[in-house]
Amino acid sequence: MANNPMILLVEDEVKLGQVIKEELTRHGYPTDLATDGLEASKMFEAQTYSLVLLDINLPYKNGFVLCREFRDQNKKIPIIMLSAAGEIHDKVEAFNIGADDYIVKPFHFVELFARVKVFLKRSELPAETDKIVIGDMTIDFLNKTVVRNGVNINLTAKEFTLLVLLARNKDRVISKQEILEKVWDLSFDTGTNTIEVYISFLRNKIDKPFEQKLIHTKPGFGYYIK
Repeated sequence: MANNPMILLVEDEVKLGQVIKEELTRHGYPTDLATDGLEASKMFEAQTYSLVLLDINLPYKNGFVLCREFRDQNKKIPIIMLSAAGEIHDKVEAFNIGADDYIVKPFHFVELFARVKVFLKRSELPAETDKIVIGDMTIDFLNKTVVRNGVNINLTAKEFTLLVLLARNKDRVISKQEILEKVWDLSFDTGTNTIEVYISFLRNKIDKPFEQKLIHTKPGFGYYIK
């Protein structure tokens, strides 16, 4: 992560965008504001950013188009969607095209700052030479890859972090609260079903193509790998 990470905020409501930009800057996060999709594309190509905050309903290019575009150009940059649309299909579409997180408007700034903080923190993964092997699955921390039964599995940064948490605690049930704290750096439940959505994504990629299932649920308690 850069010493002075820059954030790209894409928000067509100019007054709201200015408020968010000023608050982020005041909290130590220098931020550029783009107010439409074309401007955002040009800024993303011209500047190296450490994180993108991306509205969905934008002129010229909407947030879904931009998310695909940004993800094609940079596989690792965290992308947080900001939208008044809180329906599950909107969230699923955002996650499917590469978004790392999704915050529903209106939101509290404390929640936004918590999300920004966790995505800008340096990785706390094990040493580069470390690997975790569970059954026919290998997690490689140097290359940040996951292979199962010889098949490369493409995960987003957030999916990888969640899988690592489960894998490093093999056979131990991890509660939703612990996942919130260690994967999303949140000490409170935002009332969304983000964890369930990400567990579903992991199962579709890690378990669905294979006979043996690795990710399990203990109803009322949480999730575990065995």
